[in-house]
Amino acid sequence: MGRERQDTQGPDRIVEDVLGRVLYASAPDAGDAVEAGASLLAADAGQWPAVGRLLLRRAEQLVRQAWERGWQPADLVRMARRTAPDDARPTRLAVDLIAAEARRYGTGALDPRWAAQLRELGAEAWWTADDRFLPELGGREAMDRFPLAEALLDVMRLVFGLPAIEPVGPVPGTSGRRTAPPAAPAGTSGEPKMLGRIRALLAKAEATDYPEEAEALTGKAQQLMARHSIDEALLAAGAGAGPEGAPEAVRIGVDRPYESTGAMLLDAVAEANRCRAVWNEDLGFSTVVGFATDLESVELLYTSLLVQATTAMTRAEAGQRTAGRKRTKTFRQSFLLGYANRIHQRLSAATERTVTESATELGERLLPVLAARDVAVAGAAEQMFPVTTRHSVRGARDAEGWHEGTAAADRASLGGR
Repeated sequence: MGRERQDTQGPDRIVEDVLGRVLYASAPDAGDAVEAGASLLAADAGQWPAVGRLLLRRAEQLVRQAWERGWQPADLVRMARRTAPDDARPTRLAVDLIAAEARRYGTGALDPRWAAQLRELGAEAWWTADDRFLPELGGREAMDRFPLAEALLDVMRLVFGLPAIEPVGPVPGTSGRRTAPPAAPAGTSGEPKMLGRIRALLAKAEATDYPEEAEALTGKAQQLMARHSIDEALLAAGAGAGPEGAPEAVRIGVDRPYESTGAMLLDAVAEANRCRAVWNEDLGFSTVVGFATDLESVELLYTSLLVQATTAMTRAEAGQRTAGRKRTKTFRQSFLLGYANRIHQRLSAATERTVTESATELGERLLPVLAARDVAVAGAAEQMFPVTTRHSVRGARDAEGWHEGTAAADRASLGGR
């Protein structure tokens, strides 16, 4: 009788048994568990639509649990990409599972940063019905039932195994939704317009082939960022302390290879914009703590400087090859380390100069406001990360790479008018 019941069990029982074995399998046994589970899920073509609906329901629960452990959509997708850098399918499946879970929220119930991440990922339920999810997914991916079940189980196991991390925003559907910043006074530039100008300047700096032009464009963008930050600080102080006046946090991916030098560059940009960055090497991101306006500046400038550094490094390597010198990973690491070190020096000097000029213009009220924000950011960062360690970058032994990287950072100068 026991064997007869086992053979006739329905799709709901099959799905629960498979997930119980797959999700809780130890790392050495995970491959065998996924393969055996995929065989069971794909065995009956007639049950395939129902299996898809049940898997989707369980996947929504797993994704929700990941949100409650501190993860956000961009983080989850980054982990899928990080675990399979040469295969885009896990990333697409992760986006699908996020889209399925996001259906439960109305557009007005999401934190603005969360909603922006969903838009950027394109996380929308594209399948016609949950019973059609697996058949239509198989058509999109050009996969038969067994390999498709394997791929989906792998992603569900990834989501299930994500550790708890420091939250950087409210979980969807909770009452912790951020409020909008204070409105700009009449006749002044609003934040969207200012950020649009900054993005345009940085895009031109990334596109130009002339170092002097890139220097001027990036320097102008940094001036706008610094002055915009000061204006927002004074505006918030005048409006009185409130939810909009509290530091926030964002996570920024630091991708392989050379993630240690990337983390150094991000730290330099964060510090210059009155933020704190804490790098999680194992999970491939840095958490940046600061006020909303400054966080926007950090994200924009860091992304632009990465593009400029990569372009400059490619040109430097080409010059080295032309001169008959073969360059290796050590050259690239040294280049990026010299670049990050020099950028840090120049950003720090530019920030100090901008504050000095603004204090002369605005008077004594500026410095106490900035000092109060620095204290607030430091306190928020220490509350999120009470224990941190300093990380030393080793292995940069190529003097020519360091020299080329420093020169490239000088060309990307951010200082002064």
